[in-house]
Amino acid sequence: MNREYHKWSSPALGREMELLVFGHAGTPALAFSTSCGRFFDFEDRGMVAAVQDKIEAGHLQLFCVDSVDAESWYNRTVVPRARLARHLRFERYLLDEVIPMVRSRSVSASLAAVGCSFGGYHAVNIGLRHPEIFTAVLSMGGALDPSSFLSGYYDQDCYLNLPTHYMPNMHDNYYFDHYRRNTYVLATCANDLCREMNQQLAHILHTKQIPCCLDIWGEDAGHDWPTWQRMMQIYL
Repeated sequence: MNREYHKWSSPALGREMELLVFGHAGTPALAFSTSCGRFFDFEDRGMVAAVQDKIEAGHLQLFCVDSVDAESWYNRTVVPRARLARHLRFERYLLDEVIPMVRSRSVSASLAAVGCSFGGYHAVNIGLRHPEIFTAVLSMGGALDPSSFLSGYYDQDCYLNLPTHYMPNMHDNYYFDHYRRNTYVLATCANDLCREMNQQLAHILHTKQIPCCLDIWGEDAGHDWPTWQRMMQIYL
């Protein structure tokens, strides 16, 4: 299996960022780890191994990105506005630096965003904000509403980065033309602490006639890596 390690100094973030690439062909997918996770988590936690057959067969490429959650949403040492600004710089890093790299290594017109727990938030948010870029989203146990992390602070940028806040008011036909061609999967489980967030977003998308698969697993599943490994095998 092709495995590549990359590191560069990010103009958007003003520091070095690392990522891992797995695979040589197929549908590319940006993979977001859990809260404050690292680029190597998907490899270390068995997520890459769970879909190794698809990667080796040339059906899938994983681009496992690092996070800056500890500098943004989870950074209690700075004011909420600064946390949000750092998150927006992370989005610029993904759009201006990572996506061009993905395109240089893939001829596929498709691009997926995949994440678990808080990584599910990142996958869903960037996928819904940029449906012209991301043609599929897979969220596994997604923690989809981090508004409580901002200590009561709320502004336009906050609103525009909370899917359960901005999607009810979305009416732009440009976005809907893309949404209705794309694929959205929200996988969670009956006892997942994030289940209600996933049900809420699925209801919003269904109300907007945006195709979305909400899959709630049973009691044998949890908010954990073994469950997410099984979800990777099924949905990717």
